[in-house]
Amino acid sequence: MIKILVDCFGGDHSPEAPVNGALAALKANPDLYLMLTGDEVLLRKELEGKDYDRERLEIVHAPEVIGCDEKPTDVVRLKRNSSMMKAIILLRDRDDISALVSTGSTGALVTGALVRLGRIPGVIRPAFCPVLPTMDGGIVGICDSGANVEVTSAHLRQFAIMASLYMENVYGVKNPRTALLNVGKEAEKGDELRQETYGLLKKTTSVNFVGNMESRDLLSGRYDVVVADGFSGNVLVKTTEGTALELLKKIKKDIYSRTLYKLGALLMRRMFKEEKEFMNYQNYGGSVLLGTSKVVVKGHGSSKAVAVQKCIEQAYRMEQSGLSAKIETEIAKYEHYDV
Repeated sequence: MIKILVDCFGGDHSPEAPVNGALAALKANPDLYLMLTGDEVLLRKELEGKDYDRERLEIVHAPEVIGCDEKPTDVVRLKRNSSMMKAIILLRDRDDISALVSTGSTGALVTGALVRLGRIPGVIRPAFCPVLPTMDGGIVGICDSGANVEVTSAHLRQFAIMASLYMENVYGVKNPRTALLNVGKEAEKGDELRQETYGLLKKTTSVNFVGNMESRDLLSGRYDVVVADGFSGNVLVKTTEGTALELLKKIKKDIYSRTLYKLGALLMRRMFKEEKEFMNYQNYGGSVLLGTSKVVVKGHGSSKAVAVQKCIEQAYRMEQSGLSAKIETEIAKYEHYDV
């Protein structure tokens, strides 16, 4: 039985989305046990009248809620009874609990995980790794997407190792093609950091390094992992998501602008629906925090039930695959320095 904590407060659709996503995951995975953290009265109210296996669901009372404007360090010190911090502390203290899923404050989650959970031995800094769909029907992981704004080449090499193992063990991508986000594809492109990282990755035998990648090629299907500093990676992911959403809005607006277009759209209705689902981030789960001593998955703040279910199933597969132990083994093969 794999036990996973679900932080049910802090997201835009809490507690409805986390609760419904948890019940869906519970139904789909018979060896899953879930612990919901949050205000017990509100959680029981949300569960009323719903059919689920009560032997595999537990409520942990945590009445405090973390606001978006609160400092992460204050949350860690002062809000031990919040749904997120209660979950992090339980994850740290109990060996029978494997993972945590949260749609709450990113800053509080990262700070809490680093301070309370710690890192996998050998990991310098944990990093976020979300996945996006590619044009050939696959997916691509971006690591880091916001946890580390300032990095060294040693950090980026570890991001490549961790993300490659993640894509292979959780998503079944064999020998993931790994690229370094840069301003051009040529080996000599970029600043000193990118050039130094390029050299390190060329010597990292556990990573299938295929060179630099320009941001326009993210969804091309030619790459399985993209390595970046947290600032560049975050901009890359949000720009890509935003462009896709705005393009869909424009297509919809243009369709309604002429009667002829409307008639054509009726014939293509099924295709438009499929494309909308293809680009819907809710279907791809959240960003895993690679490198922490236990599994942590951060969902979008706007996650609905289906996205929360996907996040839980990401955490479930990570624990099933023994990913943390594999990361520790691979990281130990390469010298690194702390910064």
